[in-house]
Amino acid sequence: MKKLGTLFLANLYISAFTFGGGFVITTFMRKKFVNELKWISDDEMLDLVAIAQTCPGSIAVNCAILSGYHMAGVAGVLVSTLATILPPFLIMIVIYAFYAAFSTNIYVATILEGIFVAVTAIIFDTVFDLGYKVFKSGNIFFYMLMFIAIILAVVFNINAVSIILLALVCGIAYSGFKALARR
Repeated sequence: MKKLGTLFLANLYISAFTFGGGFVITTFMRKKFVNELKWISDDEMLDLVAIAQTCPGSIAVNCAILSGYHMAGVAGVLVSTLATILPPFLIMIVIYAFYAAFSTNIYVATILEGIFVAVTAIIFDTVFDLGYKVFKSGNIFFYMLMFIAIILAVVFNINAVSIILLALVCGIAYSGFKALARR
């Protein structure tokens, strides 16, 4: 029960105080569950984020579901999901109730612009951490795959799902070739 309580409060805090979507929330989840609580390893968290990205729906909720299940089974799924969706749900109710006042308020607009800058920095931190892991691996195939994914996204504006599926196919092919080479 104590673990479920900690899981609920951690996800509630993360969801309530992070702006910018799933990638920002996954960064905070990693810091909380991997670095602070040490409930899962860094590699497991990266795997959970990768799986969450390939599933339909919100990355934040998908990560909450997967990490909750990994840490506490079905009860962890329920607790993590509730804690993750509760703050945005309540915030949306407040915004809906006061939309007219929020939409024209210069202070709210300025605050949101400041949050945007902070979110950009947090996403950059996540990209840097993940990119560092690729470079640290020393695997030339991973270097090339990352470079190709960046080119496809930035230069050719290919959508993320297509890039992820291409990377999935390339990863499967790479694993198959490695397995054949070992024989």
